[in-house]
Amino acid sequence: MVQNLEYYKVFCHVARCGSLTLAARELSISQPAVSQSIRLLETSVGAKLFVRSTKGVKLTREGELLYDYVEKGYEQIELGERKLKQMMNLELGEIHIGASDMTLRFFLLPYLERFHELCPKIRIVVSNAPTPETLASLRNGKIDFGVVSTPFDGEGLHWEKVQEIEDIFVAGRRFIQYKNRMLDLKELESLPLILLEKNTSTRSYMDRFLLENRVQVAPEFELATSDMIVQFALRSLGVGNVVRSFAEQELADGTLFELRFNKMIPKRHFCVVTADREQPSAAAKRMLELIRTKDLPERNGNDSYDYF
Repeated sequence: MVQNLEYYKVFCHVARCGSLTLAARELSISQPAVSQSIRLLETSVGAKLFVRSTKGVKLTREGELLYDYVEKGYEQIELGERKLKQMMNLELGEIHIGASDMTLRFFLLPYLERFHELCPKIRIVVSNAPTPETLASLRNGKIDFGVVSTPFDGEGLHWEKVQEIEDIFVAGRRFIQYKNRMLDLKELESLPLILLEKNTSTRSYMDRFLLENRVQVAPEFELATSDMIVQFALRSLGVGNVVRSFAEQELADGTLFELRFNKMIPKRHFCVVTADREQPSAAAKRMLELIRTKDLPERNGNDSYDYF
């Protein structure tokens, strides 16, 4: 096994330069230190590696043989060091993030834009999946971190709240008789409901809330995305349950209205989730820092969207 890679480093520089003096200058060490390293390496391998020439030093046949092999390995070490330095300086690398449609659209997207502005050479890979799948990917080491909505099973994970969200029920013109009325939650039992599929944190949260309030519902439709719930509600196919952000435009222009209840639906949160056992990469650390410090550029009135 190689006893001291530093000797081989000096060996390669001397072989390339053909001079102890020039090698010492490249390595920023003294010439005696270069000579000492070569002597120690020759003793270690049991062969003379250099002979003096009129122009400096040159490799012996034994030295040429060794150099043919060492050069390739040393070049790979140098390449590895350069790549590592680039990664630590955020000039190379990638981030793997897990996020649902909702967390991606209403929280993560502006941070992805900001990070790309600051670190354009870092590749970002987003796995778009419901919360349970995102957490499974995190536990399996497939992603660096996830952005999910509560509730979720966070056992063995570290999580922190980053944004509050609000669940509401919305309806279109067919249900206009319920507008501006204070409803009892039990009235949901008699309405055709449009809910997300059961493999989502939003559906789990709503099922738990209704069960706690002794409300039993059988949805008319169970859909894969909140965007589709809004579209079904616009066509008065039922009363849709969505996070407010999904229906803000329709609520503002009056094509949908929000149902009011005598009991408030508790607000919940978007959370950033990481694996306790994993040390995030330099790029992932930088992205998490942006999120924790809310490092986003301010938008003026001419921009097409606001971040919050």
